[in-house]
Amino acid sequence: MEFYVFDGTLEGLLTAIFYAYQNKVKVVKLVSEEHYMPDVFDRRFTVISEDEKAKRVWKGLRAKLNKDWMLRMYKSFLSEQPGAYQDIFEFARYIIDNPAGAEENYGNTYVLAVSQMAQKVHREKHRMEAFIRFQKTTDGTFYAHIEPDFNVLPLLIDHFKKRYADQKWIIYDLKRKYGLFYDLEKVQEVTFDFATEMSSNLNALPAQLLDPKEELYTVLWKDYFKSTNIPTRKNMKLHIRHVPKRYWKYLSEKQDFE
Repeated sequence: MEFYVFDGTLEGLLTAIFYAYQNKVKVVKLVSEEHYMPDVFDRRFTVISEDEKAKRVWKGLRAKLNKDWMLRMYKSFLSEQPGAYQDIFEFARYIIDNPAGAEENYGNTYVLAVSQMAQKVHREKHRMEAFIRFQKTTDGTFYAHIEPDFNVLPLLIDHFKKRYADQKWIIYDLKRKYGLFYDLEKVQEVTFDFATEMSSNLNALPAQLLDPKEELYTVLWKDYFKSTNIPTRKNMKLHIRHVPKRYWKYLSEKQDFE
């Protein structure tokens, strides 16, 4: 078995698929540089990402897969799980090597694995859309930070661009140390030097950076949440099922105020 070590990017993964065919290697263990543990007995091939080769593989997959399955592959990649990289690699080879329609064979280990991982990432994306709470800053930009299990930021662009088309906003991923900034025209990637010092709690921005009315808005929202709650119909098990505790830190109604 030969280890194909790539840079952890989608382009790198697709390039690895290209080289597997070019080098006529049957059995490949795909691993990112971050997770590779060198061994003197390993046969290692270092994959250098090449856009042209990656595009050729992507184009070949698009010729056999519909948009939904291409998106499933992308979502599975965004999981950042080492096992998912191998599953995508094997899934792609399975699709390339077989007639059109092979993706419907859920009896295949890799078809099932890619589909299931894509669904997990999709659920995380959906929850971020529901639970993100923005804070208005002094310059009028709406800011929120998150720490999702998966790298779902790229999947959030369309939702928030449509929902908040008339507002500047930033959604920052503290775990991955990058964010998205919408300037009323386009969305671009941003990074902050102070991100490592940020707390994961919702109300973590320094008071001097917030709009003076922001604290009032938060208190009003919390009061609204309390007023609409019916104590006699309280069902915490059902509540936690729909709003898992790990998301409470994003919700203003779950924050404690003096």
